[in-house]
Amino acid sequence: MQEIEQLTNTLLGKKDLNSGQAIAAASLIASPQVDSVAKQAFLIALSDKGETATEVASFAAAFRKLALDPDVEAWASQAIDVCGTGGDGSSTFNISTAVSFIVASAGVPVFKHGNRSITSKCGSADLIEGLGIRLDAPHEVLRESLKELNFCFFFAPSFHPAFKEIMPVRKALAEQKRRSIFNLLGPLINPGRPAYQLMGVFARAWVEPIAGALDEIGLKAGLVAHCTPAEGLNLDELSCVGLNHIAGFGSFRGRLGNLSVEEAGLTSCGLDSLKGGDVDDNIRILNLIFNGQREEVPEGLINSILLNAGAAFWIAGRSDDLCSGVELARGLLESGSAGQWLKKAQSFYSDK
Repeated sequence: MQEIEQLTNTLLGKKDLNSGQAIAAASLIASPQVDSVAKQAFLIALSDKGETATEVASFAAAFRKLALDPDVEAWASQAIDVCGTGGDGSSTFNISTAVSFIVASAGVPVFKHGNRSITSKCGSADLIEGLGIRLDAPHEVLRESLKELNFCFFFAPSFHPAFKEIMPVRKALAEQKRRSIFNLLGPLINPGRPAYQLMGVFARAWVEPIAGALDEIGLKAGLVAHCTPAEGLNLDELSCVGLNHIAGFGSFRGRLGNLSVEEAGLTSCGLDSLKGGDVDDNIRILNLIFNGQREEVPEGLINSILLNAGAAFWIAGRSDDLCSGVELARGLLESGSAGQWLKKAQSFYSDK
C-alpha cells in the first residue's frame, strides 16, 4: 500500500488518483495508525486539486465497505434515499425529511441516512428524534419498521465506526473553514445501499461529478440537484426558488440541465418561504403540513416539498413523469394518508 505522503505528493502535482490509489487513500484516512497531520495534508491537497468523480466514487466504495450492514437487502432493490449534503448555509426547513415521509406513505421503501446538524439549527436526525423516532433503534427494529412503515432511519454515527478516526481532522478543517471530500460523502455511503436516490449538493459545480460518482457506484436511477435562488445563494435540493440544475445517473443518465418548477405544474416562490427554525419550530411546521393545516404554511414550502416528492416518485418508478409524481404527492397530503402514516410511525416507535 502506498504511503499517504506519496499520494499527497501526487495530488500536489495536480495529478488525479486512479480508483486503486483513491481506495488506498480512504483506507489510510480511516486508519488509527496514520498521523492526523498527514491526513489533513492529504485532504487539503485533494480539495485544492479538485476531486474527480472517480475519486469520490472510490472513497464512497471504501467507506460503504467499512459501514455496518443493517441487513435490509430484501428492500434495497426498491428503496430510495432523499437527502442533501448540507452545508448550503440556507437554514431552510427539513424538506427532504418531509419528502421521505410522503414517499414512505405511498409504499415506497425509504432508507433515510442522516446525522445531526452541523450548519443549521435542525438536521434530519434532530427532527426525526424530536418526532419520537429512535436514532438508536436496533437493526431488527429497523427491519420491522420497513415492514410496517416502508421507512427506516440510519443514524450515520451508528453505522460508520471508521469515522471516529476522521472526526478530529474534519473538525480541524472546519475551524479553518475548509471543505473536504467528507462534505460530499454522507449521501453516498448509505449503509442500506438503496437502488434509487435523489441527492442535493451544496454547489452547482458538484452536480455532474456526483452524478458520475453515483453512476460508478451502480445505482439503478436517480438525480443530483442544486438550486441557485440568486447569485451567491445555494440550496442543496430542488426548490421552487430560483434555478434548479440536475444531472441523472443510472437509467436517468443523460438527463442534464435546468429543471423549471413550471414543468412540474408548480409556481415559483421567494426564499423566505422555505425558512425553518429549531427542532420545535420545524416539528410545528411539519405537523401543520401533515395534519391538514397547510394554509398556515407558505405555499412555496408546500410546493417545494411536492416538487422533491414528485421527483422521488419519478425516480423510483412510481410515476411516469415529474408532473404525475407531484400530483401523487399532493393527493397523499390532501387525502390525509401522509398524516395518518406519520401518526402510525410515531405510535410504532413509542412502543420500541
